[in-house]
Amino acid sequence: MSRLRLSLLCLSLATLSAAGCKKTQEAGAGQGLRIQDIGSDTMVNLAQAWAEAYAAVHPEVSVEVSGGGSGVGIAALINGTADIANASRQLEPAELERARQARREPIEHIVGFDGLAIYVHKNNPLEQISIEQLSQIYAENGKIDSWSELGVKVPGAKSDEIVRVSRQNNSGTYAYFREHVVGKKSDFKFGSLDMNGSKEVVELVGRTPGAIGYSGFGYATSAVKFLRVSKTKDGPGVLPSLQTVQDKSYPISRPMFMFTPPNPARHVTDYLSWITSGAGQKIVEATGYVPLSKG
Repeated sequence: MSRLRLSLLCLSLATLSAAGCKKTQEAGAGQGLRIQDIGSDTMVNLAQAWAEAYAAVHPEVSVEVSGGGSGVGIAALINGTADIANASRQLEPAELERARQARREPIEHIVGFDGLAIYVHKNNPLEQISIEQLSQIYAENGKIDSWSELGVKVPGAKSDEIVRVSRQNNSGTYAYFREHVVGKKSDFKFGSLDMNGSKEVVELVGRTPGAIGYSGFGYATSAVKFLRVSKTKDGPGVLPSLQTVQDKSYPISRPMFMFTPPNPARHVTDYLSWITSGAGQKIVEATGYVPLSKG
């Protein structure tokens, strides 16, 4: 091959390569913006509802939602594989230290509230329970193991034994329940049925007449019912609702968080601003959670 033909061939290949790179860049530019939103199973339905509603008005932004638990989301944020971590609890000291070492100390955003409901089967005659009784049921040294100790007999239950349904220990719901109900210095009683998600807790209680479980009150179905919860054994019981969580009369309620990296991208901050706006907070209430304010 002559030098002239070789030079022309090289020029042609270079031109094609440049054109190909330009097309690839243009295609990449047209792919839009993505937000990886990972974490709390309690919040996953709400997060998905937000993502779908936002896509309707901002089609250039794709919000990809996945669960796995608050701990999973926080770990992904620290590792740099999530733009937003959904959590039903604040960061634990060890998580905060890892984030500082990685120079990715998260920014905390409260995006709504949740009442942690106590679920029993719909046919269970019990109507009310106290925080102390719940601790006695779930804590490792708790003395309550049967429904008769609470003064009831449950129709359809295989035995008098209370079937305790709980969450796995990577869950923010688990951590909150342990701290505020079981007791900060106590662990859970051995033998509970530990579920991966909030929905699974409610489904199992609905199939098991002798069961009790805790989960967000937005997951209620016709197969279960809420118990009134009292701060003391003889105190007035309160059901979880929009009003009782907002006025703090329901004793087991908590904020819901979204965490971002220290310097989130503009499209991430725009999304969070929309979530805390009137439009985003209407979705909080529509999905069974409690918005930031009554307005």
